[in-house]
Amino acid sequence: MQGKIGGYRWTICGLLFFATTVNYLDRQVLSLLQPMLAEKFGWSNTDYANIAAVFQFTYAISMLFAGRIIDRLGTKWGYAWALIIWSLAAILHAYAEPLGRAVSPVFTAVGFAAIPVSVLGFMVARAFLGFGESGNFPAAIKATAEYFPKKERSLATGIFNSGSNVGAILAPITVPWIASHLGWEYTFFIIGAIGFLWLVFWFYYYETPDRQKRLTSSERAYISSDSEPVLEPDSPASAEKVSWFKLLGFKQTWAFAFGKLMTDGVWWFFLFWLPAYLKVQYGLTGTEVMLPLAALYSMTMIGSIGGGWFPVYFINKGYNPYEGRMRAMLVIALFPLLVLAAQPLGHISYWFPVLFIGIGASAHQAWSANIFTTVSDMFPKKSVASVTGIGGMAGGIGGVLVTKAGGYLFDHYEKLGQIETGYTIMFAFCAVAYLAAWAVMKTLVPKMKPVAL
Repeated sequence: MQGKIGGYRWTICGLLFFATTVNYLDRQVLSLLQPMLAEKFGWSNTDYANIAAVFQFTYAISMLFAGRIIDRLGTKWGYAWALIIWSLAAILHAYAEPLGRAVSPVFTAVGFAAIPVSVLGFMVARAFLGFGESGNFPAAIKATAEYFPKKERSLATGIFNSGSNVGAILAPITVPWIASHLGWEYTFFIIGAIGFLWLVFWFYYYETPDRQKRLTSSERAYISSDSEPVLEPDSPASAEKVSWFKLLGFKQTWAFAFGKLMTDGVWWFFLFWLPAYLKVQYGLTGTEVMLPLAALYSMTMIGSIGGGWFPVYFINKGYNPYEGRMRAMLVIALFPLLVLAAQPLGHISYWFPVLFIGIGASAHQAWSANIFTTVSDMFPKKSVASVTGIGGMAGGIGGVLVTKAGGYLFDHYEKLGQIETGYTIMFAFCAVAYLAAWAVMKTLVPKMKPVAL
C-alpha cells in the first residue's frame, strides 16, 4: 500500500528533521561552554541565567509573530529566512566581547551600566538567536499539516522533533572537542555555519503539495484524505487573516498555550543547566560531559519517535485523534515523576540522575510531539502556524520563569553551601509539571471540538 501511495512526504519530514537538528545544535553550544565561559569571564549563576533568559524571552515574543509571518510568507520562504537569521546569530556569539563593547554605551545611556561587557555581548547575540530560532517549529508544524494526513501527523512530528534530540546528542560530542582544540570562538562559528548547507536542499526539494511535481497523484490525494485541502499561496482563502484576538477566544488555543507554558521550561532547564549541574555536583567539565550527556539525550530519541506513534494505538481502537492523543499524553505525563529520584540516588553515582533525567527528558519529547499535533487536530491549516506561535510564546515565557528561578535558587543555595537543594527544588517542579498541564488542558477541552474559522 505504501509503495502505491508514494512516500515523498517523508522526504519533507527528513528536511524538517535536519533543520531541527541544526536548530538545537546552535541553541546548545552556550550551555556546554558555560563552565568554561563562567570561569573565563567570572559569571555568576544569575549572570548566566540572565543570558539564557534573554534568549527565551526573545524567543517567546518572536514566536507570536513568527507564526503570523510564516503564514503570510508561506512555509518555503518563511523557514528559509528563519534559518538564515538564526545561523548568522549563532556565528555572532564568536564576537560577543567586541559586540558587548560596541553596544555598552547605548545600554549605559539608558541606565544599564552595571552589566558586564561579556554578559551584554552574549545577551545581544542570544536575542538575535531567539528571534531567528522562533521560526523553526511554526514552520515545521505548518509543513507537517501541509504534507501529512491527521492520522500521521503525530508520527511525522515525533520524527522531525527527534532532530532536537540528535542536535542535543551531537552538541556534547562536538562542542567540547572543538572548544578544546580551536577555542570557544571557533565553536560558535563552525556550528553556526552548518545551517547554510541545509538551505541548498530545502530550496531544491520543498514546494507546497499542489505545486510539488515529485508527488504522485495518489499520495497527494492521501495527504488531503482526512483534512481540508492545501490552499495555493496566492488563493483568496489562503490570504485570509485570522486575528490573534479571535484565536484567543477559543479554549483550544488556551489549552495548548497552558500546556506549553507549564512544560517547555522543563526542557529548557535540562538543556541549559545540565552541564552546569554535572560540574557543580560531580566535578565533570570539558570533554568529561560528552558521554553522560550524549547518553541522556540518546534516550530522548525513544520518547520523541515512540511518543509520536503512541496515540495511533488508541486511534486504531476507535478514539478520535484528540481523545487518543490525550490518553497517550496522560500516560506520558507519569514518567517525569521518576526525576524525583535523581537527587536522592545521586550520591551513589552521577549515572542515576543521568538515567532519571533522561527518562524525564524522553517523556518531554513524547509530550511535545503530541501537544504540537493537538493544534493541527483542531485548527484549520491557515491558522496552524499562528496558534503554534501563541503556544510557543507561552512556552518561552515559561522557560524564562524557570531559568530565572534556577539562577536565583542556585546562587542562593551556593552561598549556603547547599546548592544541591536548589537542584532538588527545580527537579521537583520538572517532575510534576506535565500532570498539572494535562489536567488543565483536559478541563478546558474535554472532548474533540474542531475550530471553524
